[in-house]
Amino acid sequence: MQATSEDDRLTVAGLLDESLMAGAQVLAGADRLHVELQWVLPLGEVLSRPDPLDGVAVYSRPEALLGKHGTLTALTARGATTLLVDGSLPADFLSAGLPADLVVIELGFPVGFAALNRLLAERALNQEVHVMRYSTHVHASLAGLFHRGAGLEMLIREVSNLARNPAMALDARGNVVAHNGLADDAVAQLSESVVVMLSADLPASRRHSGHDTRVERVAGPNNSPWTVIASAIRLGKAFEGWVLVLVPGAEPGAHDTARHIVVTEQATAIIGSEMLRQHSVDEAEERARGDFVQALVHGSFSSDHDMRARAEHHEIDIDSCFGVFVAPGVLPHGVDNPAASMVRLARYAAGVSPDPLVQSYVTVIGDVLVVVRSLRGQDNAAMRTEMTDYAEAMTAELRKRRGTPVAVAYGRPARGAGDVSDSYREARVALGIARRLGRTGATSYQQLRSFTVLADIAETEHSRALLAEIVTPLRSSPDLLETLTRYLEHGGNVNATARTLDVHRNTMLAKLDRVSRIIGLDIRAPENQFTVWLAIRLDMLTEVRAAVDREASFR
Repeated sequence: MQATSEDDRLTVAGLLDESLMAGAQVLAGADRLHVELQWVLPLGEVLSRPDPLDGVAVYSRPEALLGKHGTLTALTARGATTLLVDGSLPADFLSAGLPADLVVIELGFPVGFAALNRLLAERALNQEVHVMRYSTHVHASLAGLFHRGAGLEMLIREVSNLARNPAMALDARGNVVAHNGLADDAVAQLSESVVVMLSADLPASRRHSGHDTRVERVAGPNNSPWTVIASAIRLGKAFEGWVLVLVPGAEPGAHDTARHIVVTEQATAIIGSEMLRQHSVDEAEERARGDFVQALVHGSFSSDHDMRARAEHHEIDIDSCFGVFVAPGVLPHGVDNPAASMVRLARYAAGVSPDPLVQSYVTVIGDVLVVVRSLRGQDNAAMRTEMTDYAEAMTAELRKRRGTPVAVAYGRPARGAGDVSDSYREARVALGIARRLGRTGATSYQQLRSFTVLADIAETEHSRALLAEIVTPLRSSPDLLETLTRYLEHGGNVNATARTLDVHRNTMLAKLDRVSRIIGLDIRAPENQFTVWLAIRLDMLTEVRAAVDREASFR
């Protein structure tokens, strides 16, 4: 089935070829016989309404024109194509001259408005039938491929074949998801121009009714002119992207443009359905990969064989070295889908510092973004440098996207997938401590030496006894524990601590006295300050490790 041909569009020349017009004479506008006629209206109706007359032929009896020479100028100004005079044009019209932009025709014998109206209506209906048939052909061709599971590339190739020109599909963000008939460099240059064009508002007068379709000129390779016919993909109320036909060189004719519009508009539903299907498949695969990453960082595989089988399915080399990076994933208030937004945030974070030899795997655990990234370094020093560089890049990316400083923590390199859980635990402990200390930026487990050296004694009987003697009695008065912590952070400087807590110096001294009485130690003595500082550090480390243990127990 072919699209509407040029002969199906009724022009002035085509009208003159009709038997109804036998004996008609062209009095003016012989060079404009190619213009299209879409309808015929009687002069009386035209004069009574101010509507534009583009593509309209005006029918008049000769007597209706007497003394109305200015009528022709008004008709031309409103875009009328042709004046059909059912008889001889009044002599004063010929002597005064006829408008150059109006085709004026005298009919050879009386025809009547009804006959002319029926003729144009039949031709218009015939054109609509051809358009419907071509639309059906395009839809059936694409639907057949869709139901056979052809995929986006095959569907866009069929769009290109139907249009006999290159074609392209863009997602909602303007990324090219499929193309045909274009070299890679041309795709990059054209897509850049197209995205700029599509992001601009389109005047209402240039919008196609029923569809968001645009016909625009853009610059291609070497600044060459291209015409883009683009139809928006909308599934329900959701905008999914665009289907485009790209015509190189001179602007296509009206017939070709109309044919391309049919192709793009018919393709939107099918291309959109395939994009939605592929999106669902990608989401399912991503969820499965995320579940694997969670099992990896928690070490919760049933056996080594189970881990290797699942890693092979996700194409993950478990014998590589890995770095584990974690960051808080708190989003601004008002986000419609926080879970999906956090996954996207994790993806963005994983995408920084791209390297073709490095793979990144992401997941979200609670309110924490987790990135497991393979490492290229051959020794510990090289891997630590690589992890530091990536953590700093991840910090910058998250800060840019969240608009606030963020902490990114990481543990020691994991040599093989079996060590990932240990590296993750170190990263989570480092993140928990950094958040309690109000630290932002890249923070490694080894940087927090004042805490990590305590890790081996945190669960001993001596450490539990120290916490029971110093920290536990102060928990009933949280303000005293906060006062004590800030006092130690300021090196025992009463005035500096008072300014930080915004209290009077005497109030500060009174609180320190209360602390000393409760714990049975003079907090002003340097050796006691060290003991209390040690207890607070142990308490913080114990709380962070307990939170990580609780997370693992929920799986």
